[in-house]
Amino acid sequence: MPRIPALTVDKASWLVRRMYGYAKKRFGAVPEPFAVMAHHRGIMIAAAVAETAVERAAKHLPHSLTDLVVYRVATELGCSWCVDFGTMLQRHKGLDIKRLKEIHAYADSPLFTETEKLALAYADAITASPVRVTDEQVAQLRERLGDKGLVELTYLITVENQRARFNDALGIVDQGFTSGEACRVPLPVAEAAVTRPRS
Repeated sequence: MPRIPALTVDKASWLVRRMYGYAKKRFGAVPEPFAVMAHHRGIMIAAAVAETAVERAAKHLPHSLTDLVVYRVATELGCSWCVDFGTMLQRHKGLDIKRLKEIHAYADSPLFTETEKLALAYADAITASPVRVTDEQVAQLRERLGDKGLVELTYLITVENQRARFNDALGIVDQGFTSGEACRVPLPVAEAAVTRPRS
């Protein structure tokens, strides 16, 4: 149970109810961070607009790379909700989710390309506190991805830092978007606007 409970449908405005309906149709359930954020409608709308804009704009790099670094940030920060949701998104895109089990050993794993290893190390460096990105990392990734690719990669890593830290601060944990192993904390179906996705 999050530290601030999800805003229930009966307490939501018509606009929030419509946004819940769209999210449930798209993902099978209303994402819990969204339903917690709904207590501040302006922030919820701003976040939804920003997420949609980023999703539409971030098309330069392959999903196999960008989803991987986002997943890495989630694991580094311990955001079980982000790991759960990110795994579902990767599965829906047809990406290899089996290799995610080796994400902590990426540097020595043959399952990751050299570009992916550089990007994952970059994600680690950005996520560290304080940030420990080096000129060499930027130069290597700039050479492989170009300026546009490096900007996209950096932005997606920092956005995931924001998501994961928001969820952690408010106690939002995995929701069950992936198979049973991901879901640890069931949500109260009768009270919450958020439900489990259909299997």
